[in-house]
Amino acid sequence: MTEPLRAFLIDDEPLALRRLARLLEATDRVAIVGRATDPAVGLSALADLGVDVLFLDIQMPGLSGFDVVERLPAGPMVVFTTAYDQHALQAFEANAADYLLKPIERGRLDRTLDRLERRRAEPRQEDLRPALQALARSLWTPPFLERLASRVGERIHLLDVADVTHLMARGRGVYAVTASGEHLLDSTLAELERRLDPARFLRIHRATVVQLAWIDEVHSHFGGRLIIRLRDTKHTEVEVSRDRARLLRERLGL
Repeated sequence: MTEPLRAFLIDDEPLALRRLARLLEATDRVAIVGRATDPAVGLSALADLGVDVLFLDIQMPGLSGFDVVERLPAGPMVVFTTAYDQHALQAFEANAADYLLKPIERGRLDRTLDRLERRRAEPRQEDLRPALQALARSLWTPPFLERLASRVGERIHLLDVADVTHLMARGRGVYAVTASGEHLLDSTLAELERRLDPARFLRIHRATVVQLAWIDEVHSHFGGRLIIRLRDTKHTEVEVSRDRARLLRERLGL
């Protein structure tokens, strides 16, 4: 029987880290020997562990995934977990680095594990760090999302960011709202806030991120709060929390 791949996981988003761990454990092909939400802590732990593969997010505060690769000791294979566009993904493949596009699908994960097992069996493994470092220098720009992925059963529907009036957290889900309705996303609100262009989107409430271009009217509300009315067909009204009201006024030039 093939020995499980010894894996270490680094992702600054705890929810994303737990989801990836559950997916990997469900395959019965991977032994997770460690995980970290702080890239620096993860790098320190890797120095003392015999790891076959590192599953690594790209956009993280402090150290990006590319920064981690540049400091990574020789040995582990690298799988990026990323929301990069297709051109960047093609570059990853050309440089022999694997990737998993979020939201991660089980079939794609199985193909990645097949590739890792074949690579582990090779008598001499190529050190990928030089290629990955070159990739970091050529590709590292803020990866603001232009589309959002909404899973509907076995189908993934891609939403143009320009069509999203606002994002809201409700219950255990996060939804993108467009003219066609509410679309469940496989991301946390904090993760989406980091990956959307801050010139276009603003957190106005702990549960709401709005696209500024869709704001039509601003109304004062009791307690120092504001109510905004969107220019969608329903003229949706959204509350702005008191601690975010001043920032919204500044962004709108009020």
